[in-house]
Amino acid sequence: MKLSAIQYKPPKGQTQVARPELLHLVEQSAKEGADIIVCPEMAVSGYVFDSPEHIRPHTERADGPTAQALAKIAKDYRSWIVCGIAEEASDGRLYNSAVVISSQGDLVACYRKILLYELDETWCTAGTERMLLQTEFGSLAPAICMDLNDNELIYWMWRTKPDILAFCTNWLNQDSPIDHYWKLRTPYWNGWFVGANRWGVDLDTPFRGESAIISPQKVTVAQAGIEGDTVLLWDTETSVTT
Repeated sequence: MKLSAIQYKPPKGQTQVARPELLHLVEQSAKEGADIIVCPEMAVSGYVFDSPEHIRPHTERADGPTAQALAKIAKDYRSWIVCGIAEEASDGRLYNSAVVISSQGDLVACYRKILLYELDETWCTAGTERMLLQTEFGSLAPAICMDLNDNELIYWMWRTKPDILAFCTNWLNQDSPIDHYWKLRTPYWNGWFVGANRWGVDLDTPFRGESAIISPQKVTVAQAGIEGDTVLLWDTETSVTT
């Protein structure tokens, strides 16, 4: 199994520019044989918005243009893709979500972030449902950023034992390596952690980069730098030393 994390900084509120840039990185990963590809949280919209009115022009339905474009790549290359979007539901509610596209090109799930960060609370509604999805490569659980600080998620992972955590994030730069913290939050779970982060600054908020793939033995086997769009790849058949 080949895992991939996409690190990408979207131009603020320019989805028509960001989407093809992100798709280029995703397709590059798929061409290199990635079976499961994870993209950042809110990967084409940017993250910091001060109201529903501010973000609504940059939202989309779960089956909107981002999912449709990813579905073609997923089907062409037989890859699973998990990607963060700013979602507008059919009832008009707004969510910080992650769409999950199967290797057949089907939209199989739209996970909605459960534990909101203060920058989410200005515009979005919290989700309520955790998801464990079956793939050809084992079970996959999507999660988004602040969710990792939710002890209920940690307990749920311990109970359900997903083989892969697809972690879409906009993790802040707090001047310390983030993979150490990600490992500390999952001490009793032994699966593959695929963390896809953005980098750079959104308004006045700095983000860390350092997207990472972490083995079940809690070894960081691939990691991006603090800055720069990056395609991380790791073949799980490669031996990992602790």
